[in-house]
Amino acid sequence: MTTTWEETQMINRRTLLQTGAAFGAALAMPHVARAAGKTMRIAHAANEVHPGHILATSFAEGLEELMPGAFNVQIFPNRQLGDDKQLLEGTVAGTMDVTAVSGVLIPLVTGRQGMNAWQMPFLVRDYDHFGTLALGETGQKILDDLRPAGLIGLATADTGQRNFLSVKNTVASVPDFSGLKTRIVPVPLHKQIWETVGTAPVGLPYGEIYGALETGVIDAVEINVSSMLGENLWEVGKHFTLTGHYPWHMATLMSQRYWDTLNDEEKAAVTEAGRRSVSKTLAYAKTQDLEGRETLKSKGVDIVALSDLDDMKARVAGMTSEWAAKDPLIAELVAAAQAS
Repeated sequence: MTTTWEETQMINRRTLLQTGAAFGAALAMPHVARAAGKTMRIAHAANEVHPGHILATSFAEGLEELMPGAFNVQIFPNRQLGDDKQLLEGTVAGTMDVTAVSGVLIPLVTGRQGMNAWQMPFLVRDYDHFGTLALGETGQKILDDLRPAGLIGLATADTGQRNFLSVKNTVASVPDFSGLKTRIVPVPLHKQIWETVGTAPVGLPYGEIYGALETGVIDAVEINVSSMLGENLWEVGKHFTLTGHYPWHMATLMSQRYWDTLNDEEKAAVTEAGRRSVSKTLAYAKTQDLEGRETLKSKGVDIVALSDLDDMKARVAGMTSEWAAKDPLIAELVAAAQAS
């Protein structure tokens, strides 16, 4: 049964999250799940209510189901071992075992461009559409394309459709975006998208968003419901505009170093556990997205739909073919998304 985000939120960070009698992982501090088994450290930057945490825990659950007692999984959430970029670099270097990281950073760190396909604006319609693509042939090809970078791609999931949060005024229509200092991940794709929409993009690390909004360093951020809740951004931003411009994809990645320590049975298990985690994470993210909006409203957040969403789509429409020409995997995912 899929855990709801409310249930996860209620778990104290110092208690043990258990699945059955054998598997456990600490929410805020690592905890040894069992005395025996091959140690596996999984790290990510998200809060425990975020679907990125479910991506990690459901992967561990799948391993326990497939090979009971074979792995001693330790989960490190909340940037305990570093931010997204640091974790990804550590996995490439082989100092991390497994990480769940934001997919938008993977091309930046590895030079492998296929992962950009997931954030072609307005290409992926919803969580179900994402699941079809991620578990399909092209989704697997994009993961396999990471091997030359020393990464074993095990899963890709949408951890929350992105929308728009502003501090001072409601963004009700496309002209309202004009000039807003908007936090982005500092990568070429996001810079181009948000300049094309009309904002003034500002590259900032994820952990600095709250303070930057609070102090006026930025006016706005493109964000999902899960991060609004997990980072308490509702305390500093009360104007949330539904745009659904692209999914926030996260990938579960294993270092080549760790992969090489596994036998064939263990490799098969981690591969299957990765695939199983996709559906569980998407179900959680979909539920959280809808229920979380009601939670945000109860905290005083005004939620509106962009009145001229078609105009926003029209502004960025040409980017998809432009980026598809940069990499054959982007072109292949675009074709699969448009055909499905």
